[in-house]
Amino acid sequence: MTSFLSQIFPVVYGACFVFLLWQAFRVMGQGFRAFPRSGDGGESLPEVGGRAGDRTGRLTIHPELLDADGQLTKEDLLTVRFSGDNEQPAFPSDPN
Repeated sequence: MTSFLSQIFPVVYGACFVFLLWQAFRVMGQGFRAFPRSGDGGESLPEVGGRAGDRTGRLTIHPELLDADGQLTKEDLLTVRFSGDNEQPAFPSDPN
């Protein structure tokens, strides 16, 4: 029985290795196909670098900051400061 296991183990190990390697390349291939390269003619996704879809300078409002009517909330927001911050605390009434 020990002789059989010592002969079959490398085959099973090799088969598992090849299967996992194939799976890894398959998953990576799906990731590479998710974002089309220039000239692929795929669907239009936002591009970066000053072309269409560039959001440089545009304001992004997180959904957590909106009330039930879709307006910015007027409530005071909780902030967290970590020890070692070198900045002075900012208050809403400060002109800076």
